[in-house]
Amino acid sequence: MAAEFDTSHVKNIVLLGHAGSGKTALAECLLYEAGLISRRGTVTEKNTTSDYHELEQERGNSIFSTLMHTKWRGYKINIIDTPGYDDFVGEVLSALRVADTGIMLLNAAMGVEVGTDIIWQYTEQFKTPMIFVVNHLDNEKSDFDHTVQQAKEHFGSKLTVVQYPLQQGEGFHCIVDVLRMTMYKFKDAGGKPEKLDIPEPEKEKANLLHKELIEAVAGNDETLMEKYFDKGELDEDEIKTGMKKAMINHDLFPLFCLSAERNMGAGRLMGFIDNVCPSANEMPPQESVKGQKLPCDAQAPVCAFIYKAVSEPHVGELSFMKIFSGSLKTGMELVNENTGISERINQLFVMEGNKRISVNELSAGDIGATLKLKNTHVNNTLHERSAEYELKPVVFPAPNMSVAIATQKKGEEEKLAAALHQLREEDPTIVVEVSQELKQTLLHCQGDMHLAVIKWKLLHQYKVDITFSSPKIPYRETIRSAAEAVYRHKKQSGGAGQFGEVHMRIEPWYENMPDPAGLTVRNRDMHDLPWGGKLVFYNCIVGGAIDLRFLPSILKGVMEKMQNGPLTGSYVRDIRVCVFDGRMHPVDSNDISFKIAGLMAFKNAFQLAAPQLLEPIQHVEVLCPDDITGSVMGDLQARRALVEGIDTEGNFTKIIARVPLAEMNDYSSTLRSLTQGRAKFKTHFREYAVVPFELQRTLTDAYSKTGKEELVS
Repeated sequence: MAAEFDTSHVKNIVLLGHAGSGKTALAECLLYEAGLISRRGTVTEKNTTSDYHELEQERGNSIFSTLMHTKWRGYKINIIDTPGYDDFVGEVLSALRVADTGIMLLNAAMGVEVGTDIIWQYTEQFKTPMIFVVNHLDNEKSDFDHTVQQAKEHFGSKLTVVQYPLQQGEGFHCIVDVLRMTMYKFKDAGGKPEKLDIPEPEKEKANLLHKELIEAVAGNDETLMEKYFDKGELDEDEIKTGMKKAMINHDLFPLFCLSAERNMGAGRLMGFIDNVCPSANEMPPQESVKGQKLPCDAQAPVCAFIYKAVSEPHVGELSFMKIFSGSLKTGMELVNENTGISERINQLFVMEGNKRISVNELSAGDIGATLKLKNTHVNNTLHERSAEYELKPVVFPAPNMSVAIATQKKGEEEKLAAALHQLREEDPTIVVEVSQELKQTLLHCQGDMHLAVIKWKLLHQYKVDITFSSPKIPYRETIRSAAEAVYRHKKQSGGAGQFGEVHMRIEPWYENMPDPAGLTVRNRDMHDLPWGGKLVFYNCIVGGAIDLRFLPSILKGVMEKMQNGPLTGSYVRDIRVCVFDGRMHPVDSNDISFKIAGLMAFKNAFQLAAPQLLEPIQHVEVLCPDDITGSVMGDLQARRALVEGIDTEGNFTKIIARVPLAEMNDYSSTLRSLTQGRAKFKTHFREYAVVPFELQRTLTDAYSKTGKEELVS
């Protein structure tokens, strides 16, 4: 059986917007208008098609992207609902990778929120054609004109009004459409509107906006511009053709208005998706990692991209894919370009939230799912043997938050490792690190909400009871001055003994420093340390006081102590070591003797060389509304932050600061609480810097009291 819809009759849209903008409610309207569901669900009643997961219903907001589909006037429309919180950015990026049009919802009562700005940056990265929708126009605090003004300030003059409300707030029930020059009047229950002439008092405003729309469309197409100059007008079909072209080129972003909660305006939006939004074969060809062009052609060999994976209890792993080329049929065998392993497609599904509907074929441009691909993961490309493509992967952002994770019960470590591996398969924004340095398993994620979801899944889905704790801080140790030490290792216990004596000078190392004064340099080795920094090892021995064969053992002893520094047990870096004298015994000297002598000489010299503790410093950027900048700055300064600059992005303030990692532990939750979720941040490691004297003394005292050679939290 052939696919029900060919490539030109499939539309893929993704619903985007800040949390609370109404994406899930709009999805219900679109499904209801198309007749897929007979009753619209609500988030409060926990019966929506997209927010079906137990955790989403418990928390009252979207956490995962959800694929749905519906049929409308001969077209199949795939709809992906996405979360609004930046903690779940991986879900948004994956959805954008396979969508052909984005619908960005704006809350008319809140204007452009910081989450909207962040999502917009991703749409610019993918060059996704975009529609803006102003929602919540029935809210008593709604302000359509202010929201549009803000949107133009943030997203530019390409944003063009197609609809505006006749009135807003509780009395909202009429929408003026300046593309069709018609007014839609809705009953209180919403649904299908009455089509009326635009009222006389509104005609001047509507005509002005109509003219602006036509000029925006014609301005991106020379043929249409000539027609507009000749006739002074464009007909509806010409406008739609021009709009589609301009949207594909990211030159025009039409703006609609509605109330998703009362289902006013969704039908008209659905019609626009059907008539104007591009199909996958109207979009520019995909580009492979090697730069090959891949047009969306159903007659070409099959090429599919895995954008999402979900592990379902009692079912297995469900892999979501977009068919970028060819027609995928059940029974086909495809090659995974990333692994070289063949995968057989035994089942194909289209999705209605958590419902799977079996199909035999999916044409190019369509989105669906399959089960039990054993060696295929998110970002992998599957293709027929005749077509070797690796499509460009989604680049996920670096984590913003880290915790140490451990099982509450001993013996469940392997169970936890398997669960974390599976979570990582589903969510590439999770990074798991087993740190030998810290002797902890670290979980890196996007924020405290992301962490709460991970914990819930581990407990409820994988039945692993875990604890989170603050990660230990990977301090570094170094020195500020030169020092010398002599250490003699001597051990006699019958038979052959141990003897080695080492004279050592250590100094702070820096680039292009001159050779050591007063010493004869025989040899010099520079070692790049795995944890950063350098060790430069000089042989300055004269007269054969120590055989050359023992120098590697001395170096080994020094390196061993550098992995467990004298101050806090942290790694040591940026040291120059000069071995300039010593003694050996013709019988008792051996490698172990000189290793111990080298280690102890280094340790003793280190304590005399003004030892210095270094701490990791993070580069932090916070994006927040102007009115809460002071609170954010105050909190950063309380964390020993050095604010390096304040910039603006649209209507938001961007604060750039250097913050010690030790002070970042609870930053995600604190920032959300401080700003009511109106601020976002990103962070990455920048450098190591000197720890303040008082803090160094506190840390070294704590380490000496424990008597354990481990890092201090």
